[in-house]
Amino acid sequence: MNRNSLLGAGIGLAVLAAAPLFLDNPYYIHMIGTIMIYAILLFGLDIVVGYTGQVSLGHAGLFGVGSYTAGVLFFKLGAPLWVIIPASIGVTAGFGALLALPALRVTGPYLAMVTLAFGTIIQILINEMTFLTEGPLGLKIPKPSLFGEKLSEHGFYWLVLVLMALSLVVVDRILRSQLGRAFEALRGSPVASDCMGVSVYRYKVYAFVISAGFAGLAGCLYAYSEQYISPNTYNFELTVLFLLAVIMGGRKTRSGALLGAAIIVILPKLLDDLELFRIVATTLAVLMAVGGAIGIAKKITTPKAMAIPVVGTIALAGFSFWLQSITDWRLSIFGLMILFVVYYLQDGIVGFVRSLFGRKASASGSGALAGVDLGKDAVVVAANAAHSAAGSDLLVAQGVLMQFGGLKAINQVDLRVKRGTIHGLIGPNGSGKSTMMNVLTGIYVPTAGSIEFAGRAVVGRTSSDIALSGIARTFQNVQLFGEMTALQNIQVGLHHTFDSNILDVALHTPRYRREDSAAVARGMGLLHFVGLGDLATEEARNLPYGKQRLLEIARALALDPQLLLLDEPAAGLTAPDIKELVAIIHKIRDHGITVILIEHHMDVVMSVCDAVSVLDFGQKIAEGKPAEVQADEKVIEAYLGGTAA
Repeated sequence: MNRNSLLGAGIGLAVLAAAPLFLDNPYYIHMIGTIMIYAILLFGLDIVVGYTGQVSLGHAGLFGVGSYTAGVLFFKLGAPLWVIIPASIGVTAGFGALLALPALRVTGPYLAMVTLAFGTIIQILINEMTFLTEGPLGLKIPKPSLFGEKLSEHGFYWLVLVLMALSLVVVDRILRSQLGRAFEALRGSPVASDCMGVSVYRYKVYAFVISAGFAGLAGCLYAYSEQYISPNTYNFELTVLFLLAVIMGGRKTRSGALLGAAIIVILPKLLDDLELFRIVATTLAVLMAVGGAIGIAKKITTPKAMAIPVVGTIALAGFSFWLQSITDWRLSIFGLMILFVVYYLQDGIVGFVRSLFGRKASASGSGALAGVDLGKDAVVVAANAAHSAAGSDLLVAQGVLMQFGGLKAINQVDLRVKRGTIHGLIGPNGSGKSTMMNVLTGIYVPTAGSIEFAGRAVVGRTSSDIALSGIARTFQNVQLFGEMTALQNIQVGLHHTFDSNILDVALHTPRYRREDSAAVARGMGLLHFVGLGDLATEEARNLPYGKQRLLEIARALALDPQLLLLDEPAAGLTAPDIKELVAIIHKIRDHGITVILIEHHMDVVMSVCDAVSVLDFGQKIAEGKPAEVQADEKVIEAYLGGTAA
């Protein structure tokens, strides 16, 4: 966290710690405690929803697993708190893995359906497994004992506060580490993540397991808080509320999770009281009007965009004073308020407030920029040994066939790429060039043929495995992680340099700090190598198109590749940008990295390539030195008969 965030978190925790000293009503103490318990679960749920971009409707089931693990261990074995808490976390994390392994092989609405089915199955099992759970009768659990003393209501409240604070620190550290960057990369571009050596499937499973662990801790504390649990508690309504809390509060923020927890606990209770509802509705209308005015003045939004939300909240305030009783309207109003926030505040309440005041989340690693070595030596890669073997074959593809139905996108293509060279791959649009790139990087598995890289077969291996073996690439359509900064994009490419595990991250061990500092230094060196050193903390989606192309190259170099595949890197660039690109490609080759270049700009191909292969309708029609290929009649015919560059 940055200094302001730390100060804000410290003040907030101090206020929560002092609350029992100033509140005499135990009902309010219990309600705040419930908010903190829900916040623990939402910290974890945000990893899945906010960072990896998955929709999980199974977290009420995981919450129930944590609660019943605590209940059964106490009811059947009389286990102490120090055994029950880690057991609840571990058992629920195991259930999270069981959920993730099959569920993450599907996406979109199918994933939501699978996770929803999981939650339903858990509720049924809790209800039917009477030998463990007592079924519909439920379980009674007294407040826990600590150091031989049974905790009072206040004592348990402070225990929950301490565990919430620890959860906040651990989650924040995870999400600012290489693990958090990997999770966020999955949302930005799964294909690019795999090609950066970050296995999409593996890290989605990690995200679910970690998230489930926090759900287990929250469920355990909830069982002690309520002192009675039953199957009906962990229903579909609860899982929808959890999901809405993340969305309403604001994804990718710990403050948003805490705010979301407060909303789903407090708002339904406020809507039980007509006078409180009038106060809330009026306050909301004023805040929306003021926020809209600020947003329009700062040109964050437009009058047209703010018209409906401002008018709608004012109408809601007026409606509240027209009502004589809220009982019949309670659920309708609650639903409308949720729809309003989800539709008009897509970054949640915290995101909307940040946009009004021009604040951004701090970039992970940006605080470590001072004092790092930014010299060009930072980009020298492990492929330097390639100099001694220059001239030998690095990549050999024989008889590669890629067939989609009856269409042969690549038809019996042979390709030999020598170490230390720049090998051009050209041809008209639709000739199979990008398909060949996808075959070489494991995105497609060829129908037939063989591919060997550095003496090892490529066919059948995953994209992440191929990337880690020394093949890096860029994409025809830029595949950056848009919500991440330029430096964070590079750090995703440096993911393979980390040996530290989740425990190292949570405890900030010397090993993790050393690796993180080295990744920042190396990342800055790569940014300077491509001329983007001054844009390290700028979000990738805000960079000019030409700079995005260069950032993608720098990110690929972070893998320490022996072979770099550049897929139309000059597409859409201006003449000065192309000149800069050509200089960078020469520098890359000078560092011992072999390059395969797909490019339509023939002047670029002729100026940088040592050898060129030409494809047309999926077949190789020519190969040789650039000048020879350019004069080949088949090549001239193919380009004249195809689409010119």
